[in-house]
Amino acid sequence: MPIWVDADACPVPIREILCRAATRWQIQTTFIANHAITLPPSPYISRRQVPQGFDVADNEIMDQMTRGDLVITQDIPLAAEAIEKGADVFNPRGQAFTKENIRQRLAMRNFMEEMRNAGQVTGGPAPFGQADRKEFADQLDRWLQRNGRR
Repeated sequence: MPIWVDADACPVPIREILCRAATRWQIQTTFIANHAITLPPSPYISRRQVPQGFDVADNEIMDQMTRGDLVITQDIPLAAEAIEKGADVFNPRGQAFTKENIRQRLAMRNFMEEMRNAGQVTGGPAPFGQADRKEFADQLDRWLQRNGRR
């Protein structure tokens, strides 16, 4: 069960955690981005650079992933598609996207986008911090314990 990473906006500390886990658990982990990213050498870590463009990386992930894979993304529409296809999904802050919560997350995303477009909301999420890193590492460890193979 491979791991697919929407790497365009994936924080470097999360990439590092994923690379260590890929090697330790011997699980294929693929980073997909529309720009070059630096990754350590490992037979379990790969990268795919896709052309610039709207949803190109997302489409590549959807074309490659299968039921039971893990997808790491901040992109809520991508998360919804991956869940529909049977993947486990969580974001770089360790928050799981599930069949039970994805509709609410999509609705909130769309509402916030409307508010931003209307000039009502400025700013974004809180800065990525140590607690986010720990929550992600814990969530990944739980997933690997359930699904990984040593």
